[in-house]
Amino acid sequence: MGQTLIEKIIADHARGPVSPGQIVDVEIDVRAARDFGGANVVKNLQSAGLAVRDPDRTLFTFDCNPGGSDQGYAANQQRCRVFAREAGVAVRDIDQGIGTHLAIEDGLVGPGSTFVSTDSHANIMGAVGAFGQGMGDQDIAAAWAHGKIWFKVPPTRKIILAGRPGPAATAKDIALKMARDLGAAGLLGCAAEMYGDAVDRLSVADRVTIASMATEMGGITILFPPNRAVLDFCCEASGRPWQPVLADPDAVYLDTVTVDVEGLGPQIARPGHPEDVVPVADVAGKRVDSVFIGSCTNGRIEDLRAAAGVLRGRRIAPGVVLKIVPATRRVWAEALAEGLIEELMRAGALIGNAGCGGCAAGQIGQNGPGEVTISSGNRNFAGKQGKGEVYLASPETCAASAVAGVIASADAIPVAAAAPRRAAPSAAAPARAAAAVRPAAKPTVVTGRVWLVRHDNIDTDMIFHNRHLAITDLAEMGPHTFGNLPGWEDFPRNARPGDIVVVGANFGCGSSRQQAVDCFQALGIALLIARSYGAIYERNAINAGMPMMTADLLDAGLADGQDVTVDFTTGRITWAGGSLQGEPFNPVQLEIYQRGGLLR
Repeated sequence: MGQTLIEKIIADHARGPVSPGQIVDVEIDVRAARDFGGANVVKNLQSAGLAVRDPDRTLFTFDCNPGGSDQGYAANQQRCRVFAREAGVAVRDIDQGIGTHLAIEDGLVGPGSTFVSTDSHANIMGAVGAFGQGMGDQDIAAAWAHGKIWFKVPPTRKIILAGRPGPAATAKDIALKMARDLGAAGLLGCAAEMYGDAVDRLSVADRVTIASMATEMGGITILFPPNRAVLDFCCEASGRPWQPVLADPDAVYLDTVTVDVEGLGPQIARPGHPEDVVPVADVAGKRVDSVFIGSCTNGRIEDLRAAAGVLRGRRIAPGVVLKIVPATRRVWAEALAEGLIEELMRAGALIGNAGCGGCAAGQIGQNGPGEVTISSGNRNFAGKQGKGEVYLASPETCAASAVAGVIASADAIPVAAAAPRRAAPSAAAPARAAAAVRPAAKPTVVTGRVWLVRHDNIDTDMIFHNRHLAITDLAEMGPHTFGNLPGWEDFPRNARPGDIVVVGANFGCGSSRQQAVDCFQALGIALLIARSYGAIYERNAINAGMPMMTADLLDAGLADGQDVTVDFTTGRITWAGGSLQGEPFNPVQLEIYQRGGLLR
């Protein structure tokens, strides 16, 4: 039986054949930690007394807050620098840019490579046929210490792009169309392989754009079989030859999905959900206050050239702010040499230091209450890029909207720019009380009252907002649990140790932040039960020793506050008047749970 691309890569790094669902130890070629996650990686290594294996394959990347403008980030960066000097680990410091882009740009990865990072968009490595995975702090610490980490081999969905997109469509529009067709959980727990005539015409930058949005579809990774152009790019970047890694002709896929891109035009995701995608024409004319161009999805030199092409000879509309952040220092330098920086500034843009941009609270791109932003990023979860509304679109659509003062595509810019508007005030966030941390117990059967949270796709910003990411003390995390989930802000005040939280599908989608798990441990929550989990979140919970189970309990007839009893080893869930079969802990999960975490 043939193997898919992901199966081939994992088998090569696990030193043996693999199949979907199998749990194997995977050798990691390149291991990275970012500025906000890096400090926790250091803490985990030091508290466990672990040293770094293969320091020359290990690095820090400071891309979330290149300026160190937040004291928490500045302290974390310095802690990482000190550790790096002692351990012989490389630091791509604040002047370098997005770590995942550096890995591709500098030839650290290529077809068939493995890469892990505390960046949940590490799966952009799929653009060059490599396996990249975003992971939590304990995972990365283990990978740094041992050079490998356990992984559950995912099934693969084959995605075929059918048709030829329209002349105004970009790779971002294709990615948004995929998000609309597949949904927020369409690739949940899966890898994907891309095929079709439209795929063959995609550049490396185009592939990066699409691969970077795998996370927003719940996916492990989106892999592109490398063509000659990709191989040449990787050879030039690394100075060494690369051979393509391709799926076998008789590879077995979970299914085949066709995404129709025939005649596709400019697309846009409405605020709150990257998968809530409509044609730009459907929302054209909506006033905007600010525009952001950058991120790991659209911060390449090709993106800046496209934006400059739209802005050339024009000025941004009065009252509109345009913020641009190149992905890396090399992109910045290329844009400067080509005169793009001057053109963009002449149009009224603010050009930031190379880095992530608005997705991270410490970099330019955040918006305020009532502010309407159109962004070339990959996420627009409520609160992710600030307190306003965020639309997602291509750099071309973003630049056109900056000129128009309203949402517009590059092929339909209004003649007259819209007048500026004033943002409406919003209510202050409610105060949150502190909660006590309960020492963890290790029973295999628990009984507790349930909280029924009837929502799907609860992302990590809703669970633990990014403005609190500098917190590393577990005792301080509990009060922020569900602080950005409307209607659940008071949960930390009302929860008590031993409670069980029951949620819907794709729980914990979004970023790789460990705090979104640790906050429940801080409150003493005994168990999480969900229909399904975001892939990184599931790993983080298992590795932290946080009890979590997969079961559809929301529709079982339970009432809020009712007591249930759960057996971790059998998966049996019982309560007065009923029972239900959940998924029992697998052996790896049970063993990690019983010893109190991956690094214990």
